[in-house]
Amino acid sequence: MHDPDAPRFRVRPPAGWMNDPNGPFRWRGRHHLFYQHNPDAPVHANVHWGHASSTDLAHWEHHPIALAPTPDSPDEAGCWSGCVVDDDGVPTAVYTGIDRTHAGLGAICLARAADPDDETLTEWHTLPEPVVSGPPAGLDVVMFRDPFVFRFEGRRWALVGAGHADGTPSVLLYDCQDLADWRFAGVLLDGNDPRALDAFGDKAVGWECPQLAATPGGEWVLVVSLWDGDPHSTGYLTGSLIPSAEGGLRFEARAGGRLDQGRDFYAPAVLQEEDRALLWGWSWESREEAEVLDAGWAGVLTAPRVVDVRADGTLSVVPAPELQLLRAAEPFVTAPGPAGLPDAYDLTVTAGSPTTVALLRAASGAEVTLRLDPAGGTLTLDRSAWPRVGREGSAPVVARIPAGEEMTVRVLVDGSLYEVFAGDHAMLTERVYRRPGDVPELSVTGAGARVTGWELVP
Repeated sequence: MHDPDAPRFRVRPPAGWMNDPNGPFRWRGRHHLFYQHNPDAPVHANVHWGHASSTDLAHWEHHPIALAPTPDSPDEAGCWSGCVVDDDGVPTAVYTGIDRTHAGLGAICLARAADPDDETLTEWHTLPEPVVSGPPAGLDVVMFRDPFVFRFEGRRWALVGAGHADGTPSVLLYDCQDLADWRFAGVLLDGNDPRALDAFGDKAVGWECPQLAATPGGEWVLVVSLWDGDPHSTGYLTGSLIPSAEGGLRFEARAGGRLDQGRDFYAPAVLQEEDRALLWGWSWESREEAEVLDAGWAGVLTAPRVVDVRADGTLSVVPAPELQLLRAAEPFVTAPGPAGLPDAYDLTVTAGSPTTVALLRAASGAEVTLRLDPAGGTLTLDRSAWPRVGREGSAPVVARIPAGEEMTVRVLVDGSLYEVFAGDHAMLTERVYRRPGDVPELSVTGAGARVTGWELVP
């Protein structure tokens, strides 16, 4: 049966639960994405690593489960978040193993590709012992998980997300030049840093899924997921990596803020490529649990996004150019409309004056709208007539960007997944579920707006 809410073009297992993207990795001409996955039910339990790959970042092939919990081992209660690295020619997963008594503290485990010559990387062997069994002594750490391995000046390091007993979040640093031998190298950054406090506030008690990306201009982007007892939102800091006197590194931040202005985005993972950094996020379900169970699936990964830093230190994020491969040969709309909208589309609107773009209309006449105000420097997503589950509610979301003569907004819709980009200045990810009587229909109100839209095709 056709499910209009089910994304068809983003990475999502056919059934069961999905959450964090893990280990985006390029190997022998293919991009690989792994993800937290319960293959048995659309509920957060029984955590495995699912696996998909692509030769073009647009069309994805599903593969068998990559990692599964092993009884009586450090990952017996789940193979949780981590990364994948090339370890002397052998693709190696570095992940959080959870046992039955973890109480928030994971172990850092390894798994290696069984056949490095297999471009699909379909078989993995887990190592029986963790390389790090728990947090370093003396720090009073109560949350410890999500390793991320990176290189700096020819040496291999790792980040681990942490939270301390006094409520301070942090990113821990390890020297792991030898993946089998990890040395704790101090705290890279914590929540008392003035730039972090200014960017994130003091509500997070842990920073999950820390990620680092080097940009072509030489700056670094640190991404963290803000945990306050539950998943909350995501933040970024831009700045520099500085060698410390103690033989480690510290992150010197100069700017930061909320990574995604929407409410249905969390736990992003980055892939460092030679000339760019790519980012995927997890978009969770924001509908009632009974609806999720009835649908039989939960969670989807966003489209890949290219991350960079502007001269003022703020973040630049745009959809990966490869996504244009999904567009139909001809646009279905080239004027402000009205026009019917397919279940999945790629829409661009450019406006020089206040403009309202309606995307979905209810039988009551209520609409999902985007309001562009170029002179005021605001983009407002209003889906308030479509309730969402979650503490932030369904009130309109306002993204603030530099004011200008024109504003260009790109909207990627795939079933219930809405990804909105205000140029390269702001992004909003939300889930909007269709109800009986809802009509996907485009209408644009505003003088001189330019509109082009393509249906997404297999």
